Parts: sequence; structure tokens; C-alpha cells
Amino acid sequence: MSADTATSQPAKPAMNTFERYLTLWVALCIVVGIAAGHWMPGVFRAVSAMEVAKVNLPVAVLVWLMIIPMLLKIDFGALGEVKQHWRGIGVTLFINWAVKPFSMALLGWLFIGWLFRPWLPADQIDSYIAGLILLAAAPCTAMVFVWSNLVDGEPHFTLSQVALNDAIMVVAFAPIVGLLLGMSSISIPWDTLLLSVGLYIVIPVILAQLWRRMLLASGSLERMQRRLGPVSLVALLVTLVLLFAFQGEQIVSHPLVIALLAVPILIQVYFNSGLAYWLNRQCGVAHCVAGPSALIGASNFFELAVAAAISIFGLQSGAALATVVGVLIEVPVMLTVVHIVNGSRRWYERTE
Repeated sequence: MSADTATSQPAKPAMNTFERYLTLWVALCIVVGIAAGHWMPGVFRAVSAMEVAKVNLPVAVLVWLMIIPMLLKIDFGALGEVKQHWRGIGVTLFINWAVKPFSMALLGWLFIGWLFRPWLPADQIDSYIAGLILLAAAPCTAMVFVWSNLVDGEPHFTLSQVALNDAIMVVAFAPIVGLLLGMSSISIPWDTLLLSVGLYIVIPVILAQLWRRMLLASGSLERMQRRLGPVSLVALLVTLVLLFAFQGEQIVSHPLVIALLAVPILIQVYFNSGLAYWLNRQCGVAHCVAGPSALIGASNFFELAVAAAISIFGLQSGAALATVVGVLIEVPVMLTVVHIVNGSRRWYERTE
């Protein structure tokens, strides 16, 4: 998924087989993780104990392997393109930063904190809500290139929007998460939250951009991206095995947890994508911009959410499990949004 605009128009990637069946791989990781946790509990207790300053070292390494190859695709030079698509950019920023985190918090309070409370472990309610907030507080940075391609999106808009979101995320992620956790009466470990931002956003962004410049100078950026393509997803799947190895007993004891956590996530995706799509139409934005805008507005940077949940609340927390549910349903749900955007093109273009 090349995001290089230094010399040419961004390449338009297709979803490879591994990405297309991500939900299947996640489901397999659930089975493998639960089984491994049951049969080798001592191994996973030892992994859980490998911490420094509340950061689990094996997970930190895996998260860097997830995040850095994805950030390598981002060209911050594309920020110069923002003015060409200012209306679509404005709509997406509004959805990503003023609507999505708050709508998810509201849905979490409504469904997890109230309607579904009788069917969920009482001691994990707040943690589940925190995980949903973490999931919604960071917009997706990588898979949106795939979604944009599938709706024939304008590649320069997609690239500039993602670069801008990444720049905003460096300074906005912690304050938004802190505000919403505080509103949910959840204790905010600011030191751990800020450490997570530095460890999983600031440092990876800097390293990825330095590496990107070196690869561009040597003409090997696209080749390296192809090599690293599977690395991010493999690291994600290994992380999920660890999560479910610790969460296994809770999941087996409460089989409805996954389905109940999925409800607010599903509503949030369709609400935010629909709102972004409609607002773009009202603003007279071209369909090739409105499509990726709707998809960027709905998708989540679930790698960051998983990492932050683990750092702040622990491997065995409900927050970590809630972010994993986001991974589980991301691909099939976003593909339905792609289908809706493509199928409604004629309706949309009647006002262009």
C-alpha cells in the first residue's frame, strides 16, 4: 500500500488475500489463544510479568512491528494537498475528532453501561467502556488506503487526510481519551496514557519518517513496503493470541461478551460513515472524495487502541478485549460500507 507522492500519484492498492480474510485469522487467533492459555498458563503468566514502567515488553515489540510499517506509508509532504480538498478534509476532521470519540462514548454508556449491564461481568463494565473510547479516539492510518481504492477514491485526498490525522493524533489523542475517561468516572493514569502516546505514536512516527526518507533516497521504498506488508498483520495476530490466552476463561464463561461489545461498534461505524457521506453531499464534494471521507470517518486505528489498552489497563483487562472486538469486525463491516458507497453513487452525484 504505497503512499509515496514524492514523484508520482499515489499507488492505488488492492486488498490482498491476507487482508481480505483478516476476520478469519482473528477468529483463529481467538481459538488458538484460548487453547494456549488453557494448556500453558505458566508460559503466559511469565509473558505478562515482563514489564517495565507498566509496559509489557513483548507486546511493545509486537506493536512497533504493527505500527511502523503502516506509518512508513504516510508522506507528511502530502499536507500541502490539504487546500485542494478543504471541504472534504473539513468534514472528515469534524467526524474524526468532534463526533466519533464522543458518539462511541455515548453508545458505550448506553449499551455497555446500562442496557447490557445485566449480561456483562460487573467488575469489567468500566474497562469495556474505556476500550471502546480508546478504539474510537484514533482514526485509521493504513487500511483506509485499501478502502479508498475500493470506492475509487481520490488518492491525494486520502493521503493528505491520513497525514493530517496522524499529525493531529500526536497532540489530541491523550486529551480526548483523558476527557472521555474522566466523564465516564474512570480513573485516568495520566503517566501511563502519556507514555503510551510517546511510545506508540510519537516515537514510531519519527522513526518511520526518518526511515522513509532514507528509503526514498535509495529508491527502495516500495520494495521495502512490499516486504513489510505481512509483518504488521502477523504481529497483530500474535498480539491477539496473547490477549486471548489471558482472556480465555472470561470469554468461555461469558460467551455473549463479544457479541454485546460488537453492538456499539457496529452502530458507531454506520452512524459516522453515513453522517460523513451525507455532510459531504451537502457541501457539494465530489464522490471520489466523499467515499474515502466516509470510510476514514468510520474506521479505527485498532493497532494503537490495542496497544494503549494493554499499557493502561493490562493484558487481561476488559478494555483490551473491547479493542480486540474492533479488530474482529473491522474488515467485514467496512466492506459493507464500501458496498453502500459504491451502490449509492448515482444518488450522490445527482447533486454534483
